[in-house]
Amino acid sequence: LADVPLFFKLACAFAERLQWGALRFDLPDGRSLQFNGREPPDTTGVIVVNDFAFARRSILGGDIGFFESFADGQWESPDITAALYVFAMNADYLAEAFKAAPLVGWFDRMNHAFNKNTRQGSRRNIMAHYDLGNEFYRRWLDPTMTYSSARFGESIYDLSEAQTNKYRTLAQSIGLHPNEHVLEIGSGWGGFAEFAAKEVGAKVTGLTISPSQLEFARERIFREGLSDRVEFKMQDYRDADGAYDKIASIEMFEAVGREYWSTYFRKVRDLLRPGGVAGLQIITIADRFFDAYSNSTDFIQRYVFPGGMLPSPDKLRGQIEKAGLTLQQSSAFGLDYARTLSEWHRRFLTAWDDIAPMGFDERFKRLWRFYLSYCEAGFKAATTDVVQVSVSRT
Repeated sequence: LADVPLFFKLACAFAERLQWGALRFDLPDGRSLQFNGREPPDTTGVIVVNDFAFARRSILGGDIGFFESFADGQWESPDITAALYVFAMNADYLAEAFKAAPLVGWFDRMNHAFNKNTRQGSRRNIMAHYDLGNEFYRRWLDPTMTYSSARFGESIYDLSEAQTNKYRTLAQSIGLHPNEHVLEIGSGWGGFAEFAAKEVGAKVTGLTISPSQLEFARERIFREGLSDRVEFKMQDYRDADGAYDKIASIEMFEAVGREYWSTYFRKVRDLLRPGGVAGLQIITIADRFFDAYSNSTDFIQRYVFPGGMLPSPDKLRGQIEKAGLTLQQSSAFGLDYARTLSEWHRRFLTAWDDIAPMGFDERFKRLWRFYLSYCEAGFKAATTDVVQVSVSRT
């Protein structure tokens, strides 16, 4: 390796100390370097090196630098998910080995601070992701237009069926009955609202701060003839009032922002009638990674969900208790999310020829390829998880 740059040599030194899996670098001159972890590898991540500069950017910039070098074409992989899975399985070690340079870390913390979820900031941050256009998402989401983890179960293989099953398990967890009034915080494109009104016979009020999702959801409910049972509002959850029998919120908490976690759970408590139950689907990060994660900005926060923050299971339980709510039940299904993301990735690539003419370029495609693989790898490695919890107001 005498003829390669210093930072690539450092990357190889890190790779030599892998605990799990294997990593192979395919170099521009045709050579290949493979590094095996201590455990027999059943997954090999392959990095096709186009420009050795990727190593410097990755070591100094962590996952952000690793993505940016991918976006710029400095490396490629025949299976991005496999490569990221090897990194995720070695996350405890890599968290120390790939710390960002102090200046990079300072910039990221400042950038994240400017994305705080005030009412105005929340709307801006949500629009940055969800208002890419309904047509963009329609091209690769399943027909239910659901952008959250499905629940497959033992005999469910179809994505649409698994998404409906997710709605069903959430409704069951809160004991939703006909004619009960349920508030949905973060109503998306209206999938849960349609299910709750049509399949359960509940009355639904949905809150969103995404103009494009609001328009789509209203049209959807009108077409289904459910306008007498479902109402959508363009409203921040902090401005909601009234009293509801039940509350549902599916993967909205991740966008709340840590400084507003207590506000969110107090609002859930205040909006529930005595004896009411809320069902929440929330992505979590493993407890052991929370401190480092919460004090930095990762790839997702920089490029995908500005202002977002995942709780750890311990932090989530603490917020529930602090609000005076009672945790009734909790179920985790992270591998179902990995499967959901894999299916989204496949559908996204299949639909790309229809997506590109909407004004999205190759760098955007690489962003989404990396994002979907990054998330899938995290759920497969259990560095992240997804849970459905039900909490009650006594």
